[in-house]
Amino acid sequence: MNINIDIENLVLEGIYISPSQGQLLQGLVKAELARLLRTEGIPDNWASGGVVSHVPNSAIQLKPGTNTSQIAQQIAQTVYRGMKP
Repeated sequence: MNINIDIENLVLEGIYISPSQGQLLQGLVKAELARLLRTEGIPDNWASGGVVSHVPNSAIQLKPGTNTSQIAQQIAQTVYRGMKP
């Protein structure tokens, strides 16, 4: 089974990320989301595709020293939870 993930926009409010960090973050989010879909499965309601248009800004909590990989994991996990009914 092929899984295609397209992140059209990734908007983070309240933190500064350089363009190069943004590209890295986007790639890390895609990789983590793909991993979750492989290991946890595709939710039944997504059998023919779907869209997560946004996640609540309260869903991701960043602490001082949080690195790009940890931010990506939090975003991907939040998006994955948003895929479930």
